[in-house]
Amino acid sequence: MNYQYINTQVENGVASLILSRIDKHNAFDEVMINEMHTALETLADSSCQLLVLKAQGKHFSAGADLNWMRKQASMDLAQNLVDAKQLASLMHKLDTFPCPTLALVNGAAFGGALGLICACDIAIATPAASFCLSEVKLGLIPAAISPYVLRAMGERQARRYMLSAEKFDADTALSLGLIHELNEDLAQAEAAMTAQLLANSPQAMAWCKNLIAAQQSGVIDAAMMDYTSEQIARIRVSDEGQEGLNAFFDKRQPAWCQASREGKHAD
Repeated sequence: MNYQYINTQVENGVASLILSRIDKHNAFDEVMINEMHTALETLADSSCQLLVLKAQGKHFSAGADLNWMRKQASMDLAQNLVDAKQLASLMHKLDTFPCPTLALVNGAAFGGALGLICACDIAIATPAASFCLSEVKLGLIPAAISPYVLRAMGERQARRYMLSAEKFDADTALSLGLIHELNEDLAQAEAAMTAQLLANSPQAMAWCKNLIAAQQSGVIDAAMMDYTSEQIARIRVSDEGQEGLNAFFDKRQPAWCQASREGKHAD
């Protein structure tokens, strides 16, 4: 499929969703948001085992596009609600993507871009990357992205950076938990993390994501113990669970490692 502001590809089990609006520093508007919706739906139905979110150009994303913001300012409440729900839905779709997601961050990642990063399972940035939750400077709030940013950095830190709208560097993002790792060479970091993830059971990683999502409340009660017990029991008797255990005892690689080496390719 041809897109205006993004590119996608699937190769050797790895899907890439690439922000490609270089002249606007990958700022997003309703067109890019709709394209990302379509891309995520298409890639979720593909054979990919990993989704990599990255950007072309000097910056990951400058946040919201200025012309898009002008349109929003002229919309009534009902129109703004439809517009906002599209962005909120995009964040949720990325957050619940069925396989692991990896964000590779270069340059500036401002405003809504932090939502994309925090909605990914793993995030790696260059040491020169910079971040900002700038919405209150414009009289706005980082509403659609707030569940993901709060989950990543915690309420106490979110109070500071959402209210101050101050710019912060990659070391600070690392200490806040927004970023997992800093690496000068994002291509090398991508290759290393890709190899790490493709060595794992695709089913087990998908189930892990569901397991984590089911425990967001932090409540450990009888229902949660029943749920976690059922999950491990079910995966032990599943095809991939059996293959993984038998491969371990047979001292061989499981079938999914062979499949990832053989790979599949699609544009």
